[in-house]
Amino acid sequence: MTIPTFETTFAVPMTCESCIKDIEGSLYKLKGIDKVTASLQDQLVSIEGNAAPSAIVAAIQDTGRDAILRGSGKSNSAAVCILETHASHVVNNVRGLVRMVQVSPNLTLVDLSIKGLSPGTYHATVREAGDISEGPESTGGIWEALQAKQEGTPGRGVFGTVQVGKHSVGSVFLDKPIQIWELIGRSIVVARQQEGKFDKNDADTLVGVIARSAGVWDNDKTVCSCSGKTVWEERTEQLEKGML
Repeated sequence: MTIPTFETTFAVPMTCESCIKDIEGSLYKLKGIDKVTASLQDQLVSIEGNAAPSAIVAAIQDTGRDAILRGSGKSNSAAVCILETHASHVVNNVRGLVRMVQVSPNLTLVDLSIKGLSPGTYHATVREAGDISEGPESTGGIWEALQAKQEGTPGRGVFGTVQVGKHSVGSVFLDKPIQIWELIGRSIVVARQQEGKFDKNDADTLVGVIARSAGVWDNDKTVCSCSGKTVWEERTEQLEKGML
């Protein structure tokens, strides 16, 4: 299946044309990059293609610069989920990030990245509820599990598995027959088991609520109206908490 292309924009600190050439050179090495457009004035890089946003961020970071995703896809077609552990003994509880963008009427790309977990195979599932007050135990069952059982299929609520290697990092890029509006307000659980009784004090069990994310040109703010902090000040704080 040919995956449709989509546009993503990233805030990237750039000072000259050499910066742009470095970034373009790194990005064009990636599979799935069709076009790169950079603006020194706006400090933004726009990418067209079907490469995973996490791979794009990594390619930009390889040039010695950081990147913040500012928007993906069209308006109302993107979502994000920050994955956290509820284990009380963990200081930096953010352990993963899921970016989702709908690229056709019934196809959504899922870009899942996690770090800081023990090596092994982890299951990623969408849950019926968005209540994470008690960790995975309050999220309900797997979304559409009964329907999937009746049809004899894995179900749309089963995103799949992700392998965490010896460096405690893992990622997976998936395409699912789902529309973004169906996911908003639900939650995602990433754990060694797909179903059953979870232990919220397990540092390797992650949960997060799926929230709507900005479209490609929906978010041009460089200063948060709530805190007054720049996007880079907020980025520094997020990194200290474990954000990818």
